[in-house]
Amino acid sequence: MFDDSVILITGGTGSFGKACVRRLLMHHKPRKVIVFSRDEFKQHEMAKEFPFEQHPNIRFFIGDVRDKDRLRRALTGVDYIIHAAALKQVPTAEYNPIEAVKTNIMGAMHVIDAAIDQGVKKVLALSTDKAVCPVNLYGATKLCSDKLMVAGNAYSTLTRFSVVRYGNVMASRGSVIPVFRECRASGEIPVTDPRMTRFWITLDQAVDRVLDTLGFMKGGEIVVPKLPSMNIMDLVQAVAPGCKVRIVGIRPGEKLHELLFIRDEARSTLEFDGYYLIGTPFSHWLQNGEGLAGTPVPEDFEYSSETNTWKLGVEELRRNLGDA
Repeated sequence: MFDDSVILITGGTGSFGKACVRRLLMHHKPRKVIVFSRDEFKQHEMAKEFPFEQHPNIRFFIGDVRDKDRLRRALTGVDYIIHAAALKQVPTAEYNPIEAVKTNIMGAMHVIDAAIDQGVKKVLALSTDKAVCPVNLYGATKLCSDKLMVAGNAYSTLTRFSVVRYGNVMASRGSVIPVFRECRASGEIPVTDPRMTRFWITLDQAVDRVLDTLGFMKGGEIVVPKLPSMNIMDLVQAVAPGCKVRIVGIRPGEKLHELLFIRDEARSTLEFDGYYLIGTPFSHWLQNGEGLAGTPVPEDFEYSSETNTWKLGVEELRRNLGDA
């Protein structure tokens, strides 16, 4: 479906954006891939990796999802949008709440409006486990963004909107793994709470799930990949073995454990090989009786990093990080 198509990625210079662009250019034949972001230096650096002489179908657009007019211009002729732009640092969002709202909520609204205005076929937004029962502003803004995205299906019969929700991305900017790596030289690793668990996904797995979902999505669904979870102390052992651990306490806005969906969502959730599909009132597959080949999950099922039976082992994490 991506051959001879035009794909725009908001936040395209981020960790996910670069990995996704690389996959599209190396394994597909898109007519055009548009990197839409606000940082000219990051675009300049990314252009070195994907020089125009070798990749004449890549374009770099300076723009901000807060600017609907610029978005509308950038979306001319676009078939698919992957919406990855967000302010996602939890402490930054707590200290700059209005800025997080402008980017994560208003920006999502602008993407929806501009996509409908320009006749985009599909929009897939990236979400986070922090949007489930949020306790910090970042999670709250992503919850609002997810609600806006799935509700976008009510405004258009041509443009379809869906969401992919996953956990922490290994070694991406902002994850704890680079922090632990930096602390190794000191011989001491700061740990918030030894009981803490998190869901983990590699960049390649995230790209796989997003591109796969773009293929089958009908609009209005939230797709949750099946992921392993890991205790923070096992993570320390994998990344910084032999280092002393200093307990610093849970920061404001953090949870002991994360959720990818709760019991109240389980009533409309189907299980498939490799992922769960959460239906919403705006799901086309529910309205049309389509895509019901999955298995309903138990009504009391809750997808928590604490109770998840798929555990990420120390050696497996090292292999994924290239540390083995």
